[in-house]
Amino acid sequence: MSSVPSPSTVRWNDLTHPVVAGLISVIVNYGGTFILVFQAAKVAGLSPELTASWVWSISIGVGVTGIILSWLTREPIITAWSTPAAAFLVTALATTPYAEAVGAYLISAAAFVVLGLSGWFERVIRLIPPGVAAGLLAGILLQFGIGAFGGMSIDPLLAGLLTLAYVVFKRFSARYAVVGILVLGLGFLLIQDRVDLSGLQLKLATPILTMPAFSLNALLSVALPLFLITLTGQYMPGMLVLRNDGFKTSANLIVTLTGLGSLLMAPFGSHAFNIAAITAAIATGREAHEDPSKRWIAGIAAGVCYILVGVFGVTLAAVFMAFPSTFITTLAGLALLGTIGGSLATALADVKAREASLITFLAAAANIKLLGIGGAFWGLVIGLLAHAILNGQLPKKAPTPAMSPTPINNGAN
Repeated sequence: MSSVPSPSTVRWNDLTHPVVAGLISVIVNYGGTFILVFQAAKVAGLSPELTASWVWSISIGVGVTGIILSWLTREPIITAWSTPAAAFLVTALATTPYAEAVGAYLISAAAFVVLGLSGWFERVIRLIPPGVAAGLLAGILLQFGIGAFGGMSIDPLLAGLLTLAYVVFKRFSARYAVVGILVLGLGFLLIQDRVDLSGLQLKLATPILTMPAFSLNALLSVALPLFLITLTGQYMPGMLVLRNDGFKTSANLIVTLTGLGSLLMAPFGSHAFNIAAITAAIATGREAHEDPSKRWIAGIAAGVCYILVGVFGVTLAAVFMAFPSTFITTLAGLALLGTIGGSLATALADVKAREASLITFLAAAANIKLLGIGGAFWGLVIGLLAHAILNGQLPKKAPTPAMSPTPINNGAN
């Protein structure tokens, strides 16, 4: 764990930025990818009650594990549901009975607990060269940065306003740029009546226990793909996000605790949760706080927001999903600009490893999909191969980055 001040040293003026960073990560998660959960539930033919239980279990589980990990490590550990796994379940649940799917969730979660306790995953993470890791992160985040400006083709007034406001805030008050565009964007949407809250009714969710069933078919067609997709598409890039911003928490603790949480919540519908990747980057960089030792507050804030959404089941999740997609993509892209810039600077800093890092960046940005495995894994594989060929061998152990990130762009990001 990193050595940071005790909670008593955190002042009130330290709370604003990490709390907002945590809130934005939650908004982006629910507004950007949670629709996949509803699609999977519809394909599986789940009742509204079972769907609400799924929302409850995954939101509460993500919130609690994020709070525990952030508190224990004093680092911004943002947890989330497995987005690629949810996309996979949209098709898998069409042919798998729900009880057998729950059994597969349990098996996959148990495998993550075993993986975390074994210590194997942490050893693999430490072998990845810093330039390759930074190139991978920049490539993964590139589409989000492009999305910040791509929204101008769909909703030029909203995207243009947020982008202009971000630049102005950066010029005159860089610290409040992300906070400012969040508040400005929400105000703009409310003035235009583009977020309808009139029908909102806060209704407590009731968790429903589903007795798991086990079958060889579910093991091979659901549990195994779920484990591999979550490992390569979430845990690997998620840990590299932490490493890229200088945080040192062992992957073993994170994998074990999130795996245990998934194991406990699976009977209530939760498919898998893990360390976040994209939304974690919103909370781990300088935008969350200039002082890295204060960024753990973002993990606590995100966890509290997740728990609030979970308590009320589908209702609050539906509110986040009601935000225009342009608002979500522009907000996420602008909030990640600093991380993208810092990752590119790190990736290209070492002249000897520059070409391998650039190859990793481009391969990850291409988002290659082969054998049912997403672009983060293949970008990493291609980058490691390029590094090994161009530099003779993989390093035995990558040096641990310092806690204080190097300012770029005159400290603006």
